[in-house]
Amino acid sequence: MSCRWRWGSGIAACTVVFCATITGCGGSVTAPSPPVTAPTAATLPDRVSGQGAMRHLQALQRIADDNGGNRATPGPGYDASVDYVAAVLRSAGFQVSTPEYRVDRDNGSIISRNVIAQTRTGSTDQVVMLGAHLDSVEAGPGINDNGSGVAALLEIATKLGGSPGLPNAVRLGFWGSEEDDMQGSTDYVESLSGADRARVALYMNLDMLASPNAGYFVQGGRGDGRTESGPPGSAVVGDVLGDELTDVGVTAQHVAFDDGSDFVPFIDAGIPTGGVLTGDEQRKTVRQASRWGGRSGQVFDACYHAACDRVDNIDSTALDRYTDAIAAAVVRFATSPQPVAR
Repeated sequence: MSCRWRWGSGIAACTVVFCATITGCGGSVTAPSPPVTAPTAATLPDRVSGQGAMRHLQALQRIADDNGGNRATPGPGYDASVDYVAAVLRSAGFQVSTPEYRVDRDNGSIISRNVIAQTRTGSTDQVVMLGAHLDSVEAGPGINDNGSGVAALLEIATKLGGSPGLPNAVRLGFWGSEEDDMQGSTDYVESLSGADRARVALYMNLDMLASPNAGYFVQGGRGDGRTESGPPGSAVVGDVLGDELTDVGVTAQHVAFDDGSDFVPFIDAGIPTGGVLTGDEQRKTVRQASRWGGRSGQVFDACYHAACDRVDNIDSTALDRYTDAIAAAVVRFATSPQPVAR
């Protein structure tokens, strides 16, 4: 691999050259095959699209329709979602596992699964990790909450490929039981040794990226105390996500973390963390509507946790923008020679 650094950008353009042996009457010679150029923050967003993510949303909608109208944990809709996601990632060349975790209930406990995928190339000393919860509530199919985050990750994964040739490994987590006290992501983080946690350079959480009255929110580095702002390094993650949204034409509002999504166990573990979302049951202000369009005084997603959270409830423009911005952020961090300071 040869890399040419663009100083000041933190981006490397890396070219991987493979050689083939050609045998002829004069013996064998080694000839280079065409170079394979690793994706950069400039090129990967051109490969991904909201339309590509939408195909995964349609698949998740069909799964819910075939399984009682939801993809809740536990349940057949969630199990089918796990199988779908794992199959897509394996086809893209990732190393994939579906580790089990225990879901505690008032009347006992059950076993469910997360999906974990990692590139086959790149250093595992600075793993760039992203995640999205795969479950829905029982009331509906959960296509915005959070099929949208899942679909964006799958679109990025399929265009990135399992062996992208980037300096740092990329790991994806698809979490069960987010709607039940984040038990899937919490079990995963708690299962990591101290050394393994230290190897996770950062975590980006994707939760609701296509609300029909969309806002553009970024978390990381804002708020009072570690619970709201994240551990040291989280401001870097949030700022990069905000910068990449600016590059796709929208100015994000930086907000504090709350206690409502899978970033919580990563923050508790001291891992630099950022998040993106388009809003749920809060109301869009006049200022936000002036900045982003949409309807002031109305909630970001009237179908939040409801049966109408279906494919036709999706803001495809927001989904496209977030997919592009996150793809660029992935490559920026995966090509960084320095870890995010903790």
